[in-house]
Amino acid sequence: MRIPLPRRAVTRIVTLVNVPVLRRAAYHFRRMTGGMDSHFFLKVTLWLLGFLLLAALLVTLTEGAPGRFDSVGAFLDALGSSFYWAVTTVMGSGDSSFVQEPVGYVVSWLLVLFGVAIVASITGALVGFLIDYILKEGQGMGASGYRDHIVVCGWNATARELIAELRTDEYTTRIVVLHDVEKNPAGDGVYFVSGDITSADDLHRAGIEDAMAAVICPADGSNEADMKSILCVLAIESLAPHVRTVVEANNPAHVEHFQRADADEIVVSSTIVSRLMARSSLYPGLANLVTDIVSGGDGSELYRVSLPDEYVGLSVDQLSARLRADHRATLLSVSRGGTAHVNPPEDFRLAQGDDLVVVAESLGSLAPLEMDHDLQ
Repeated sequence: MRIPLPRRAVTRIVTLVNVPVLRRAAYHFRRMTGGMDSHFFLKVTLWLLGFLLLAALLVTLTEGAPGRFDSVGAFLDALGSSFYWAVTTVMGSGDSSFVQEPVGYVVSWLLVLFGVAIVASITGALVGFLIDYILKEGQGMGASGYRDHIVVCGWNATARELIAELRTDEYTTRIVVLHDVEKNPAGDGVYFVSGDITSADDLHRAGIEDAMAAVICPADGSNEADMKSILCVLAIESLAPHVRTVVEANNPAHVEHFQRADADEIVVSSTIVSRLMARSSLYPGLANLVTDIVSGGDGSELYRVSLPDEYVGLSVDQLSARLRADHRATLLSVSRGGTAHVNPPEDFRLAQGDDLVVVAESLGSLAPLEMDHDLQ
């Protein structure tokens, strides 16, 4: 009869397996043992078992009075005891009084030497594994092992500021940087993977399948950098279509290509900056206001949150009043079916599945929206 494990025990096992350090160690173990010949290890194992069995047979035949085995069963029992003694002797915990004859002493000494050799080999293998682990991790050749993290593909000034902004967010998220350099450009606190942002293997090492979102930053302001970013989006969509992709585009003319690649969010820095500067020239102070809202740290920030169940059916005016009274938050827009309603009509009523964009100093009890890849 199969007895199921308690739910709490299963949860603990899953949590332990998902520890990033253990996942990284498992990756390096697979990498180091992937090219080894399994037949070789099978032969070595058989030789070891044969050696122990031969030692047990010699001890069984030489120890004790002749003719003491009056049946096959008695011989097999004695052989089993000798085999157990041989194994424990190799492991360093065998009973030295088990043998009394010269042949038994010689076999015992050989088993002790054999055990020392095995311990030395295992110790050397572990030390070699740890050294390889540390070196590869330092060179960005490891695997992140994270879940629900953000992968920053590429590196530029935008990526540097983006990571600084994410570090100040109320809900701290683990960050992985994937970039084709030898040293971590983001510094401490950010996991680094050295590789090509268009390579499936390198994206796997960054943990793209388990990521929450991917941010693609062009290495420079050229059109070629945009083309590589498009290839990166295509690679991510083929490996992990559920992961939300946010792309910085250099050229506004390339936006339609990013859309064809199924990028979820496309940010053209030059367009945003030029339009913000134009509005600020007409209405002084807008640039400072927008910068304060979208930046982390002290003060109010932008949040996208799920609609609380108790707010379903309210009008926009009622919702605004409740958000101000309950959460000290100001409503900016309501999103429904992928469409943002910035200034909905008076008869607009909140429905199940709507989400909100608000300005607040803190989320408080509001739940951050879990983004869907297909939500545009």
